[in-house]
This record gives sequence, C-alpha cells and structure tokens, in this order.
Amino acid sequence: MPVLDVERPACLADEELTIFSDAAGKFFDEHATPEDTARWRKNGVVDRDMWTKAGEAGLLGLSLPEQYGGAGGDYRHEVVLMEQLAAKAVDGFGISLHNAIVAPYILHYGTEEQRQRWLPRICTGELVTAIAMTEPGAGSDLQGVKTTARLDGDHYVINGQKTFITNGQTANLVCVVCKTDATQRARGVSLIMVETDHAPGFERGRNLDKLGQEAADTSELFFNDVRVPVDNLLGGDAGQGFFQLMNQLPQERLNIAVQGIGAIERALELTIDYVKQRGAFGKKLIDFQNTQFKLAECKTEATVARVFVNWAIEQHLQGKLDATKASMAKYWVSDLENKIIDECLQLFGGWGYMDEYPISRMYRDSRVQRIYGGANEIMKVLISRTL
Repeated sequence: MPVLDVERPACLADEELTIFSDAAGKFFDEHATPEDTARWRKNGVVDRDMWTKAGEAGLLGLSLPEQYGGAGGDYRHEVVLMEQLAAKAVDGFGISLHNAIVAPYILHYGTEEQRQRWLPRICTGELVTAIAMTEPGAGSDLQGVKTTARLDGDHYVINGQKTFITNGQTANLVCVVCKTDATQRARGVSLIMVETDHAPGFERGRNLDKLGQEAADTSELFFNDVRVPVDNLLGGDAGQGFFQLMNQLPQERLNIAVQGIGAIERALELTIDYVKQRGAFGKKLIDFQNTQFKLAECKTEATVARVFVNWAIEQHLQGKLDATKASMAKYWVSDLENKIIDECLQLFGGWGYMDEYPISRMYRDSRVQRIYGGANEIMKVLISRTL
C-alpha cells in the first residue's frame, strides 16, 4: 500500500505507464544494486556503461520522437522514471538531466540538422549530456555569465569557466551558456553545443567533493580558446539563449518538485517501517504519541505536496504551467522535503546519523534541492513579481 493515500491522477493512471514503471524498476534492481550504488558513491561517478545499458533498455530519450531514436513518449514517462529513481534509491545518476532538461533544448530549439546529428546518439547513450550554466561568479543570475564565444570565421572561440556541472566528468556533449555579445545582458546570451571529444582547449577540472549526492559527478569545466563550428550554435541564431533558457526552466523546476515528493515518500516509507520495529521502554516507537503526532504531521504535509505536484504535472502536460507556478512547486516541495527528511532522521535516533542507514544519505542528498535549478530565494523573487 502506498505511504500516501492519494489517488493517481488521470494523466498518470495509464496501463502503458504502469508497465513502463515496472520495467524501469526491474532495470534498476538489476543494474543499480546497493553494491553498484555504493561503488558509484565511492568513485564519485556512475559507471560509464550504465548509460549504454540505459540506452539499450530504452530509458534514454523517453520523450523524444521515434524519428530521432527516442521512445516517442512524453513528460509522463519522465515523471515515472524519476519516481523509480527515488523508489529504488538510484542516487546520483544524471539521467533526468540528460532526458528532461538537455535533450528538450535540442528538440525544441535545434535546427533539423542539429536534431538529426545529436538526438539519436543521446538516445543510445553514445552521447551523455550536460548543461553548463553556473560559473564561479554567476549562479541564479544567468544574464551575468562571463564565458564568451567570439565569432572567428566559421567558428566560435569559447573562453570561460563553469562549475557545479552535473554529469561534468562523463558528458561529451555540453550545452554551454555563453555570451556571443559581451556588451549585452539577456540579448547577448547564446547556447552553443560543444562535443568535448573533438574540442582542443576543453578541460575537465575537479570532480567536486560535496555534502551529498556523492555518486553524481559534479565538476568544473574549462574552455580555453575552444573552437566550435558555427553550426553548433543552438537554433542557428545568436542572442536567443536567455529566452531559450527561460522557456525551459519551468520543466527543470517541476523536475525538482517531482524528485522531491519521491524522496519524501521514500523517507516516510523507511521511517514508518523502522518505528514499527524499533523498541524503547518496553514498547515500539510507533506506540509513542510523539512518534504518531510527528508522522501524522509529515503525512499530512506530504499529502498536500503530492496533490500539488500531481496538479502541476497535469498543468505542464496541458502547456499551462507558467514560471510562477513552477517556482512555487520547486521551492515549496524542496523546503518540505528537507523538513520531513529531517523529522524522519530524528525518529531513527542515533542510527539516523549513521551512513549505513539510507535516511542519513537522503538527509545529505536533499539539501541541494533548495539550491540548484535556481535558489529558493530566487523562486520567491519570481513569485513576488505577481503580487
């Protein structure tokens, strides 16, 4: 029985999605065992062949059209995949960024030649993607990026530094946010796709040590006079990058909300199971009123979050989810995720602080949800503009 008594929304109550969910779950059971995920955390990166296996299993390019090698699905399939990632504790595998963030930029804004060139290889796992937005001096303010792309004949010459880049050690197709006109702010921003296997001057920096998400290769990237053909300018028109980013950020922020409610549900499931087994003072932890009240509060708030996320998914599928509502979902669910996981860890007592218990890793992993995709303070700024 699901930990939350919330009926599946009509948009997700589909037999084909149920079959897909089961298949994705079985894939992770086989290829992302506890031994696998422990090794990934130790190494700081998911094994490269995991991407190839995911491609062979049809998990890459879920919402891309079949003509480009995709599965021909839609955002519902991405939601189901994110739910399985949470349920199976597949921490640090940047497949949702690959599928539901980077690939849509190419699909929606790329030229037909660019779609044909990159999307099929994204679907097989030959290409692993990343998006290079953040810089040491520019985070949520994307208009302030300093990385430049200077036009030189039929090439752009890229110079700059990026940091906190998910899939940074693995990716060989990087969507670089840069200034093609350094005199402009928003209108000077462009997105240029860099195939790193053929890019002299491109360097990977450190695989950064982090508070959580240890299996995710989060990296520094350096561009030193990297020459990229003008054909790699996404869409072919310079100065469109900021608007392309703004149009796609609502889905990225909804992804974070979907991931957040998945983590909440898993944390509650683990905790309820634990307090029903753990004894203290002659009775089970679940029999103490404090435990009951704390979990009652968590379940109530989680139910509100699940209903809100389901509604946001339906709105997005109908093309109605605006930036304000996406910002609400991102900030509120990620704040709640941190709160509930903290409450759950407390109910584990000292064991909750031990790394051998998943709740301790969830506590660390959840913290970044309030930062990436735009810090929650920025979400509140965006919402406040509608007041």
